[in-house]
Amino acid sequence: MHYILDAVLKSLLIIGCLLSNPCMGKAQQDNNDPVNIIFDTDMGSDCDDVGALALLHAYADMNKARIIGCVYSSGKVPYGAAVVEAINIYYGRPDIPVGAYYGDDVGDPVDKMNAEKLGKDKTRFGNTIVFNRDAEELTRLTRRLLANQQDNSVTYVTVGHTKGLYDLLVSGPDSVSSLGGTALVKRKVKRWIAMGASGADNEKGHYGRDWNFSMNGTAPYTKYLLEHFPEPMVFVTCGTNVLTGKSLKAKPADNIVRAAYEEWLGNYNGKTLDDQRSSWDLIAVYYAVEGLGDYLVSAGNGHIEFDIEKGCRWIKTKTKTNQTLIIQKPGTNKGFSDYLNHMIALPPGSR
Repeated sequence: MHYILDAVLKSLLIIGCLLSNPCMGKAQQDNNDPVNIIFDTDMGSDCDDVGALALLHAYADMNKARIIGCVYSSGKVPYGAAVVEAINIYYGRPDIPVGAYYGDDVGDPVDKMNAEKLGKDKTRFGNTIVFNRDAEELTRLTRRLLANQQDNSVTYVTVGHTKGLYDLLVSGPDSVSSLGGTALVKRKVKRWIAMGASGADNEKGHYGRDWNFSMNGTAPYTKYLLEHFPEPMVFVTCGTNVLTGKSLKAKPADNIVRAAYEEWLGNYNGKTLDDQRSSWDLIAVYYAVEGLGDYLVSAGNGHIEFDIEKGCRWIKTKTKTNQTLIIQKPGTNKGFSDYLNHMIALPPGSR
């Protein structure tokens, strides 16, 4: 009897704790839920954007991620949205909304990946979007996507320039939502994860200008975001020596991921899949879904100091801020490369 009473009392205590703090019971369930992701890319400038979206689809197949939308935010390559849609179709998700920036003032002016060639080959890849203007306007789409999500549930991942997220943040109320951009982001977005600030964490404290945050006209937008984004910010800085691409050699000709890697490596650099490519953008997606995992660590407390001309540097602080800088564990290049190569070569529907 004594043991039965003890058991009953313990059960009542547990129930009482859960009732007084319902988040305790919910948190465990939420940890197993897929991560809701908006994927923001400068597709066409480099092939690691393609690898990143392929990785995201692999995670979606494993029920670790849910891709609620994709946006192309660098309009100087007018076919980026077409490649995004072609990738979504290849992985069996043709209904993922695709948006695009209609302007041409930000982004790489060179179509290094032959996105025009890929995007116009509709017979091969099945895409209906060819030009960026065939896709929904970027800000209207991101506002609509956020308005339809639960509060504090969306991870916004940028693997390109920052103009698209800036436009969302400064947007005004419209027919989609009565909230302005900042209020909408504060309500719906859980965190912003960016592939950016590469080189900011250096022993000498020097400024560094990286591609996504500083180049091609994006610096003023980055500065505004760093100063005004209302939710936690995570900057993923690594990937130069983590190489991917060779695992795609055995993939069929209609594999848009293989085709894009081959076009970028061959067209722009005179290389092959055996030479591979750095995996910056893939690692941002990896972190968004897996966290630090086996290959990443935090650089510790600090914040980004950003100068439009000089770039950014990581300033260490004693206390935690709303910014986190992610770096790679030493000695993990091969293991990380092997893992990512395996993931981007998985056929659609793998679990």
